[in-house]
Amino acid sequence: MNFTKILTPLAIVVFTVGAWQAFQWAGIALAVGGVVMWVLLHFTRLVTILKKAANRPIGHVASAVMLNAKLKKGVNLMHVIAMTRSLGKLLSEKDAQPEVYTWTDTSESVVTCTFVGGKLTEWTLARPEEPNP
Repeated sequence: MNFTKILTPLAIVVFTVGAWQAFQWAGIALAVGGVVMWVLLHFTRLVTILKKAANRPIGHVASAVMLNAKLKKGVNLMHVIAMTRSLGKLLSEKDAQPEVYTWTDTSESVVTCTFVGGKLTEWTLARPEEPNP
């Protein structure tokens, strides 16, 4: 179970109640201002990541081997997009679980990532076979 979906609203409510008890209406204004600032920071990060990814080809990464080394289980799709600075090429059906994305580099190495509920569960690196001399 993802506790951040429960703890974040709970923390906002506790923060707001504490602000009310300490400063009355001025505390509520302070709490609302803090929550709005927090939401705007996340929104700005999201827009910045997507703006950088919009200027790159879909499914392309500088080095698939380095991406494979940096990936960790449980990171979200937006974190992987920020690392690759590119939107992944969707291999699965749209809006179906699990979501499967690929990123390819110039040497034709491919990293295939599987996301369940927006979190990375597994990934594989496929490198092209070297021709025999």
